Amino acid sequence: MITRRNFMAAGAAMVAGAAAGPVFAGGHGRLGTFSGRSGHVTGGTVEIVGDMVHLLDDFILDGAPDPKVALGYNGVKTEWILAPLAKNKGKSSYKVPANIDLDHVNEVWIWCEEFSVPLGYAKI
Repeated sequence: MITRRNFMAAGAAMVAGAAAGPVFAGGHGRLGTFSGRSGHVTGGTVEIVGDMVHLLDDFILDGAPDPKVALGYNGVKTEWILAPLAKNKGKSSYKVPANIDLDHVNEVWIWCEEFSVPLGYAKI
């Protein structure tokens, strides 16, 4: 039987558990916010849901040659470059290959392949 006390205790446990875990957007994925690197303006939100990386509507990059979407872990861009950046502003999505363990990914990078420098970075 659900009583007010059981309901309140369950609600408190859910809130406490949510605060300790990763940030979720509507319970769907892990979120991060971009900041620029190497003198570039990069901003907006990124979300990882399942095996997809989604740059959301507010994404913006001021422009650079050969930008790519890449993954990273603890401040280091990995060799996991997903794809060329589809556009410098707005929503786009990128599939994560099955051989990449997303448990070892906690960053999304926008990377300039031509000059081998970061353009933006988001901790997720």
